[in-house]
Amino acid sequence: MKQKIEAIQEKAFGLIKEAATLKDLEDLRVGILGKKGDLTLVLREMGKLSAEERPLMGKLANQARNDIENLLEEVALNLKQKEKSDKINREVIDITVPGKKFVLGKKHPITQTTQKIEEIFLGLGYEIAEGPEIETVYHNFDALNAPEEHPSRDEQDTFYINEKVCLRTQTSPVQIRVMHNQKPPIKIICPGRVYRSDDVDATHSPVFHQVEGLVVDKGVTMGDLVGTLKLVAKSLFGEKTEIRLRPHHFPFTEPSAEVDVTCWTCGGVGCKVCKNECWVEILGAGMVHPNVLRNCNLDPDIYSGFAFGMGIDRVAMSQSGINDMRLLFENDLRFLKQF
Repeated sequence: MKQKIEAIQEKAFGLIKEAATLKDLEDLRVGILGKKGDLTLVLREMGKLSAEERPLMGKLANQARNDIENLLEEVALNLKQKEKSDKINREVIDITVPGKKFVLGKKHPITQTTQKIEEIFLGLGYEIAEGPEIETVYHNFDALNAPEEHPSRDEQDTFYINEKVCLRTQTSPVQIRVMHNQKPPIKIICPGRVYRSDDVDATHSPVFHQVEGLVVDKGVTMGDLVGTLKLVAKSLFGEKTEIRLRPHHFPFTEPSAEVDVTCWTCGGVGCKVCKNECWVEILGAGMVHPNVLRNCNLDPDIYSGFAFGMGIDRVAMSQSGINDMRLLFENDLRFLKQF
């Protein structure tokens, strides 16, 4: 057994000194000192020795193990230093070489417009609310007082996943979710992507962006709505901007109105942008329908509110002089760099 231990130690020394990498060194350690290593297998034969030989062989084996472990540590330290030195030499930086120029991107016109609208309403004390883009028919239509025969519920206008789930056609479902989970007072805006089955052209897209607002509290009136819309219009389109409300019908508001602003190009004189009408339709608004409040477990005899919604893409187009909505979605850097 003494000869076996000495042979293993001699062989181990030779292999360890020739190891080229830390991985090779670890493999050698396992092969010599591991559970099935050469030295470990020899030690398992200690039971065959006599009582006089056992302590002597045990001492010899332990000394061999210590010597091998010490050599392993020494070679490992040398290999680590060599790897570090090689890495430093490989990663030398020539500070005389001109640096690489990284081109930074810019915010998309839709993002810029969204953030501008958000800043206006955050300044008015509103909160920003978000919700899923894949919505239930209940949240998208039923809770908003849209009757089953309403045209917006047709497959030609809405993308349905199944009978109970669709891609949201507006961000109004977020308002329903908030009213279900939060008691008044409520002051929120809901920006986000919406989907409608529209053909792609210069002014329409099946994917576009909307921001809707909702205020619910005791004593909210149409006057509060008009005052808010005036302030928002002036903040977005300039201090001289005026608004005009035209009677309209929306299932979720009563009374309802289409809201126009004086043309931002001609200031209300008449031009190609407003088709010489001096006004440009920009959003829809109205007082929250009592049925919508009831659907959200709010008593319309106690609470009232107003809601409004506008297309972010249209606002971005108006403010940037863009005449084709498709340009906003084509990701042409030559176009986007202008903004």
